[in-house]
Amino acid sequence: MTVAAAAASGGVGVRRYALLLALNDSEYARKVYGGYGNVFVSALGGGGGGGGEEERWDCFRVIDGEFPAAEEVGRYEGFVVSGSPHDAYGDERWILRLCSLLRALHAMGKRILGICFGHQVLCRALGGRIGKARSGWNIGVKKMTFVRDFEGSKLFGDLKEIPQSASIIEVHQDEVLEVPPMGRVLAYSDKTPVEMFAVGDNVLGIQGHPEYTSDILLNLIDRLVNNNTITSGIGEEARRTVEASEPDRRFWTGLCKGFLKRPTAATTVDMPPREVAPKMMSCSHIIADGHFVATTPIGL
Repeated sequence: MTVAAAAASGGVGVRRYALLLALNDSEYARKVYGGYGNVFVSALGGGGGGGGEEERWDCFRVIDGEFPAAEEVGRYEGFVVSGSPHDAYGDERWILRLCSLLRALHAMGKRILGICFGHQVLCRALGGRIGKARSGWNIGVKKMTFVRDFEGSKLFGDLKEIPQSASIIEVHQDEVLEVPPMGRVLAYSDKTPVEMFAVGDNVLGIQGHPEYTSDILLNLIDRLVNNNTITSGIGEEARRTVEASEPDRRFWTGLCKGFLKRPTAATTVDMPPREVAPKMMSCSHIIADGHFVATTPIGL
């Protein structure tokens, strides 16, 4: 791990974020983007903090047992949990360990953003219910609607306005069935009752993929059809949604940045050491003056 770039802005501190990767890279993501780590950091890194600080993003491939070291967790301002081909209700060791970490982070008041699988496993970890989607696969560019009595705008920093609805890329066959205690539904769609939820002001789950681009989705549709995960009919319907509309990606990435980077009071709560053993990180990224720099070989 390198922190040498911390002095690049004349003493301004580095804001640290951890990306918890619950998937391995597709050949396409590795070839075109250098891996999903780059996709996430390019989408969510930079902007939204309002203080001109540099950012450091450290990637942990939790699917392979790579977790943040216990003594390091308290130094991160926010955590992002990615999507995954695995079921969030599974009992694989790494999933159970991830649930334990998320509960600890929530107890610490850390900012946590869950995407797709991350949305579901975050719900599970905090006491909600998840399972197979009652309407089956949901793939494509889909529109979600924000609840009429929306109370989430304060979660998103400088984001000025929440529209009535917004389009996002969706790829899932599981869903949140019941939000955790003290949770609240922020958005829904015709196929998915809980598209977005929050718990307090530090937990946000989004069923769709704010980080995905249309080309990533089209490649994923092809792979899912070719390996018989979905039927050709579902694939064709999904492709038509891409042809018909673009996701509101700028809105979604702005919303996620606003959530992760809005000003917050400092905390001195320490990370409970159990079940979060030190592990080597997969990659590190520094974002300085709006530029994205990989500080170690990514290999994602």
